[in-house]
Amino acid sequence: MIAFRRALQINPYYVDVRNDLGAALVLSGKRTEGRAEWIAAYNEPTNPTPDMSARNLGQSYLEEGNFQESANWFRSSLGKNPKQVDAYTGLAAALAGLQRPEEAVPVLEAALKDAPGETKLLLALGDMLYRTGRFNEARTRLDEVIKKSPGSPEGRRASEMLKHFPR
Repeated sequence: MIAFRRALQINPYYVDVRNDLGAALVLSGKRTEGRAEWIAAYNEPTNPTPDMSARNLGQSYLEEGNFQESANWFRSSLGKNPKQVDAYTGLAAALAGLQRPEEAVPVLEAALKDAPGETKLLLALGDMLYRTGRFNEARTRLDEVIKKSPGSPEGRRASEMLKHFPR
């Protein structure tokens, strides 16, 4: 972290270093300090990837169970880059945490129009459809994940989820 701080002393506009410092701080348990770095990066006009700064913030709040703040940051990420797959899946997880999976379904369906066949999105959609009781649609999406990528983490997760479906 010393090297990151030194780099920022030399060039305070080096936003990638600020993002990396934020990640290092969060991973070392200094979540508040890490988030402060990500917020500074997000607000920096020269930041080439503010969507990633916002996604990182959303993920950090999601990991703590602060679903409302998480959803807000994932939406900010998508506002900067509507093709940010991890922000869509994070937003879906946050909405599920808020007990509102039905709100995630149209968001994920719209994302799949821009990225058809994206297994992370298909898996998240299958999960949200399952949570809303739309089992046949969920099964179709999860089967699609398995067909596209059977050995991937998404394919294995889809297989595991299907084991718990009602018969």
